[in-house]
Amino acid sequence: MLDDLSNRLAKRLGELRQSHGLSLDQMADQSGISRATLSRLEKGSVSPTAETLGRLCAAYGLPMSRLLMMVEDSFDPRVPFERQPEWSDPETGFTRRSVSPPANGLSAEVVEGHLPPGTVISYDAPPKPGQEHHLIMLDGALTLTVDAVAHDLSGGDCLRYHLSGSTRFETSLERGARYLLVLI
Repeated sequence: MLDDLSNRLAKRLGELRQSHGLSLDQMADQSGISRATLSRLEKGSVSPTAETLGRLCAAYGLPMSRLLMMVEDSFDPRVPFERQPEWSDPETGFTRRSVSPPANGLSAEVVEGHLPPGTVISYDAPPKPGQEHHLIMLDGALTLTVDAVAHDLSGGDCLRYHLSGSTRFETSLERGARYLLVLI
């Protein structure tokens, strides 16, 4: 049984596809995700992985954080820790906590990411080309490949970039990573 956030996400995925006037087959062609998987996601039978959400967001032209904001409750200027939504990738164990979620009138948002050791997550295309990112490593080690250039990062490092192509997040078998990602 999926939690309430996951059920709202499933419903929103169906609404997004329909609002774009796409059939399941058309969305499967655009996203590279099978029709059967799309159907299960929209019915709330399964939770999407980070890579699956990334592909869907790229097909819709919106950042993952915006998609997750669409399923959140109302905007509040103060976001207490216990109300910062956290999403976990059931396949990799990657967790993503929306520290400062997107909101109308605000340009930036902040996400905290935790990647377990031995994790690889690849995104073929950016959900929002040209979006500015600032990734601040809190601890651990991460190789972040942006547009075919690999950057080895460790605690305290900051990588600033604009999304324009593929990205790949990779941790070693010995060490995971915890970071903040500021999206503008």
